[in-house]
Amino acid sequence: MLLGTYRGNISPKRRVAIPASFRKELGDKFIVTKWYEICLVLVSTGNWNALLDRLKGESNLITQGIRDTDRFILGSAYELIPDGQGRVVLPAALVSYAGLKNQASFIGLGDRVEIWDKEAWEKREEFVARKAAELIEKLANEK
Repeated sequence: MLLGTYRGNISPKRRVAIPASFRKELGDKFIVTKWYEICLVLVSTGNWNALLDRLKGESNLITQGIRDTDRFILGSAYELIPDGQGRVVLPAALVSYAGLKNQASFIGLGDRVEIWDKEAWEKREEFVARKAAELIEKLANEK
């Protein structure tokens, strides 16, 4: 299971080391793509289709929402193979999208890892901490 938060440096050539504990779970190659809230997501090739199924729901129809999800997620997906030291080069378009600068935060979320610009993550984490009680109440009331 992919858990925890780690930090890593991003080189000027967009090279970043994926934390060892995450590489162990992700395997020898994995998928990176755009994700929500202006970050990236890393998923093992084995969990890729399950993640897509969760996003699309049970609909067999290719609705506008599904087409847009396909464009956003699939249209920006890349397969990465880390080198012997666990480093990968992130595609320029993804680095630009996520606003990644010198440091990244890697957030393990069970079946996936989000990659955030360090400063953007700190702001988001602060927001979620302030709103946590309100968010859980909203979720509870939706059920």
